[in-house]
Amino acid sequence: MPIYEYECKACGHRLEALQKMSDEPLRECPACHEQQLHKLMSATGGFQFKSKTQNSCPAASSCGSGSCPAASR
Repeated sequence: MPIYEYECKACGHRLEALQKMSDEPLRECPACHEQQLHKLMSATGGFQFKSKTQNSCPAASSCGSGSCPAASR
């Protein structure tokens, strides 16, 4: 799920929300309770993809040496 950034036009409060792309945008500011929240444009990076071998290498000590056994799978 992507992380969206919002800013309240009434009080300037900013927040991040983890939402599905199909979710309705947030409208009510949690700080001032006005219906003035607007989604901000931000750089991508809300997604993180991991490979099956990432962070699970059985021979982590030899992975940096160019002889990683997981790379030959």
